[in-house]
This record gives sequence, C-alpha cells and structure tokens, in this order.
Amino acid sequence: MRLIFVSNYINHHQIPFCREAESLLGKGNFLFFQTCEMDSERRGMGWKEELPDYVRLTYDADPARSEQLRRDAVREIRDADVVLFGGCEEEAYIRPRLDAGKLTFRYSERVYKTGQWKCVTPRGLRRKYLDHTAYRHAPVYLLCAGGYVASDFGIFRSYPEKMLRWGYFPEIRRQDLPALFARKEENAMPRLLWAGRMIDWKHAERAIHTAEELKKRGAQFLLELAGGGTMEAQLKQEVRDLHLEDVVRFAGVRTPEGIRELMEQSDIFLFTSDRQEGWGAVANEAMNSGCALIMDAMIGAAPYLAQNGVNAFVYPDGHPERMTDYAERLIRDPSLRRQMGENAYETVWQLWNPQVAARRLLRLAEEALSMGEKAKEKAPVLWEDGGPLSAENPRAEGKIATQICSF
Repeated sequence: MRLIFVSNYINHHQIPFCREAESLLGKGNFLFFQTCEMDSERRGMGWKEELPDYVRLTYDADPARSEQLRRDAVREIRDADVVLFGGCEEEAYIRPRLDAGKLTFRYSERVYKTGQWKCVTPRGLRRKYLDHTAYRHAPVYLLCAGGYVASDFGIFRSYPEKMLRWGYFPEIRRQDLPALFARKEENAMPRLLWAGRMIDWKHAERAIHTAEELKKRGAQFLLELAGGGTMEAQLKQEVRDLHLEDVVRFAGVRTPEGIRELMEQSDIFLFTSDRQEGWGAVANEAMNSGCALIMDAMIGAAPYLAQNGVNAFVYPDGHPERMTDYAERLIRDPSLRRQMGENAYETVWQLWNPQVAARRLLRLAEEALSMGEKAKEKAPVLWEDGGPLSAENPRAEGKIATQICSF
C-alpha cells in the first residue's frame, strides 16, 4: 500500500504519526507532500522546519520548477492507493483523485469556528457542496479533528455514515510516573500553567482572573504563563494592575521542548481557548505530562480526550468561574490532582497517540480497499472505544458541550 499525506507544512504535531506510518509501510510507501512554507509566526514560536526523507515539496523559488512539482504532485496524489488530505486550501491537488473515485481520507477541524450561523452564506454553501457534498456517494471519508466537526459538516449533509474520529497526535512519551509525580511534589506550592499564543481567542486573561479569585480565596499557588503575542503587554499590565506579581509569572516564549519541560514541572494546566481552538494539541501534551487538565468545553479536543471529573475538568464556555472552582479544588486536594494526572496520562498513552492512529488508519484503509463499491456507501466500523477512527455522527453542538460538562 502507498499512502500520501497532503498538508500545508510538516511540523512537530504531525511528525510522530508520519514516522509511525513510514515504519509500518516501509520507505518509499509513505510520502508527505508539503504545499507551502511554514509561516513566520510559527517559526517565531520555536517550531523547527524539519524535512524528513519522506517529505516532498510541491513548490520552488523558480516558477517553472514550481509548476512542474505541482503537476507531479497532482499525478502522484491521483495514483496513490490511499491519500490523507487536510490543512491545505488548494483543492486542485485532490480534485482529480476525487473525480476518479479513489479512496480518500479528508481530515478537518471544525468549519464554523466563530459560529454556525455562518452556514447561511450562499457562497459558502456552494463551496462546501463543490468540495464535499458532491462526493457524498464516493469512497471519501471525513476524519473529524475535533468533537464539533461532524456537527458542522452535518449542516450541509456531507459524508453520511462516513465520519470518523481523528485529531492531532504529537509525541507521547513513556513516563516514569512515580518519578514524574515526585518531581511535581517538590514544588513549594501547586504550580498552574497556561501556554500558547497570547491572542484574543486564547483568553490568557481568564487564567489571570482565575489567579485573582484564587488569591482572594486564600489558595497557595503559582501561575506561569508561557508564550508571547499581540496581547502580551496588555496581560502583563493587567497582572500589575491587579497586584498579582506574587502569584503570576511570565515564562516568555519557549520552544515546544521548553513547553513540555514546564508541563512536566506543573501540577495543573489551564486551557482557556474558546470555540476557535479547532483541536488544541497542548491538551495531549499536558495529559502526557501528568497535569490535571482544566479546559473549556468548546475546545475541539474536549469531547474526545476529556472525561469530566475522571481525567480532566471541563467547564462550560462563557463560565470561567467554574474553572476557578475546579482549580481551587485541585489545589487543595493533592490526591485528586495526582489521580487526574495519572488518568490523563493513561488516556494518551493507551489510546490517543500517533502509534494507535497510524495502525488504525492503515487497517481501515486495507478494509475499505477490500470492500470495492461498498466502500462508497459507508465507512467500515472497526473500533467502538471512542478513540481514533471510531464512528462519529452529527450532533447539535450545544448537546455535545452539555454532555461533556456533566459528570
């Protein structure tokens, strides 16, 4: 079997999956087609521009060479046994393959990140029909990179019985749990961590407001905020205005490796993004680091990774006061903090990891290829554990959020 993964650019969130896929298929049978350069913002965050041997660039500084690379990529994509396509807006790469009726996996984050009301736009609906609904009776499966994706795609009736759970699969490390938690216990007081770009929809200010309320309640803790961005100066000023310098510290911009180090030192991770967070790979990483995770219900990863009160706490979007209550509970209960951190680790170590994702995708592809014309009707259901490539169905986003916030 030959698998081609088509996306914008390779990064540390994709490399572990790609490495596993190449290992299973053998060199030359797995390729990653990179369609553009990594943007400057990501490079500024310490993301490395790695180009493993299986990466093929579809562009070049020379226009003639670039055009030839694109033509070659389109041909190889069309002819491959299986293609995984996502994170790329250029439908021209995939259109000939779709028109040829060949097995294709499309992965996507949610479409309506700022609200499903946008679905009423006629121009947008036509685009969705041409790219998706027109192939509803073809062997094209949607891999839902987030718990709200199926709800969005259900609006325009794409992929009936062909939606499957997916996500992002950063490196998952084998941890010596006793040693990891012994290190955390060395902290003079519980450490809370927020990490990400300091932009509006990441809502770092909610972490600061949580710190303000926790201080009023007499809790002993330290909150670190790691990252940078357009709101950094504003956030630092807010900490000064609220006189929180004794409990809030800015850790600066860190590399992905540096963020993982902070996570492994921290007890609690605050994930405050709103619905614009399509997935949120920091959730996987924080869970792998044994953090007790508190996250907003509208974050894409929440419905798949989190079991409220078991391996994370999930609060309703728009109600950050619930985050404060959960944080106080964890600060005051070390045994609960550790149990949730251990459960979080097991979630990603046992199920939501690149090894499981790669093995399952290849197994599913083999099954679909063997089905012939029946592959057009529905996706084979091979797993029912709620993990990668379990069946997914469109549900109202409000019901999803309510369900994951309940105990």
